[in-house]
Amino acid sequence: MLRVLGNILWFVLGGVLMGLAWWLAGLLALITIVGIPWARSCFVIGSFAFFPFGKEPVNRRDLTGRDDIGTGVLGLIGNIIWFIFAGIWLAIGHLMSALACFITIIGIPFGIQHLKLAMIALAPVGQTVVRSDTRFNTPLE
Repeated sequence: MLRVLGNILWFVLGGVLMGLAWWLAGLLALITIVGIPWARSCFVIGSFAFFPFGKEPVNRRDLTGRDDIGTGVLGLIGNIIWFIFAGIWLAIGHLMSALACFITIIGIPFGIQHLKLAMIALAPVGQTVVRSDTRFNTPLE
């Protein structure tokens, strides 16, 4: 019940803005055609940004126990390109939102979620989102 309440409060009090920012970044990446791999990450993490409570980001290598195209060298290169063009801006948005949330005691859990999202914003390729209670099961994609 607390998870549902937290997600509703999060969505109404600003989560919708950062979720839309992730989806906008995904749409811009789709337009370029070469940005399709980044777009997929944006949509998965954007959905997480809308309702983060009860979910957590994990590295796909940790989840599956093996490398894939996003967790190897190409993923590293993709994350460097992402950081330069979009990651830094999304991370700044989440950091500013976190600082605003930390002003009140009740906002501290929201600020912590923004900090998690800021870290993901720096390097989303190779990440996925899973339910917190079933961390090493299937992703939510």
